[in-house]
Amino acid sequence: MVWIEGGEFLMGSDSHYPEEAPAHRVRVGDFWMDRFTVTNRDFERFVAATGYVTLAEKPADPADYPGALPEMLAPSSTIFRAPQGPVDLRNHYNWWVYVIGANWRHPRGPASSIKKLQDHPVVHVAYEDVEAYARWVGKELPSEAEWEFAARGGLDAAEYVWGDELTPGGRHMANTWQGEFPHRNTLDDGFEYTAPVGSFPPNAYGLHDMAGNVWQWTCDWYQDHSRIDSPCCTVANPRGGLRENSYHPSEQEVRIPRKVTKGGSHLCAPNYCRRYRPAARMAQPIDTSISHLGFRCILRPDSTR
Repeated sequence: MVWIEGGEFLMGSDSHYPEEAPAHRVRVGDFWMDRFTVTNRDFERFVAATGYVTLAEKPADPADYPGALPEMLAPSSTIFRAPQGPVDLRNHYNWWVYVIGANWRHPRGPASSIKKLQDHPVVHVAYEDVEAYARWVGKELPSEAEWEFAARGGLDAAEYVWGDELTPGGRHMANTWQGEFPHRNTLDDGFEYTAPVGSFPPNAYGLHDMAGNVWQWTCDWYQDHSRIDSPCCTVANPRGGLRENSYHPSEQEVRIPRKVTKGGSHLCAPNYCRRYRPAARMAQPIDTSISHLGFRCILRPDSTR
């Protein structure tokens, strides 16, 4: 783990996606953070020690998903599959497919395995799965503010984890998508799917893969930055809203609660998802596992924070 000395920073951005605004001053305390995202090897040790079964490995309860087709209730998870050519980018079902038998042991479908992916980030883990791992290892999940503060590495308001240029000197600094998403990936960074953790340079705090590779869970319920009571003022150790009031008023009908995820993934591309930036954020349903979402843990010296 890496020691992160707390401080004040500018969280969010006014220059990109609306959910990142408004940028606002935030202060966080000290904490330790995992240098890398949790790997398949790490998660395999946890499962071997506890017998834990992930959400994607269990059939869904029909009572939780009224009207769902029976085959959709089988143990499954969501996988990216590139279409043959250009598609409507407004419809993510053009590249996301629900695959029976996909899970953390079989990250690319039931015929795949993690045998050669031990040092890759574990994926297909829902929120309850990452919480279970964190409890077992004696750690916690970071808040959104803690995660973003750590990702910035002291570069307050910088565009990227490493500075303001996407590829400084032509060097790829993270595992992202090059080419035309979702059908043409030129693989200029050397990876089509996830990369082994630590394949790219760390940020100034010594943390690897705080951009790209896989999205990362945080413990915060998702809410709009615009709901902050005093965006003009520094907020100390902010945490996402409670489950019952976490949503923007226009989203009150959202049935599955959502947590904030951060960092972007190997599927983020300039033409579609420029979320390989520390300010970027995404709302992820807690019952969802997917092929480009993982996590890392922190340890707070003050457990009451």
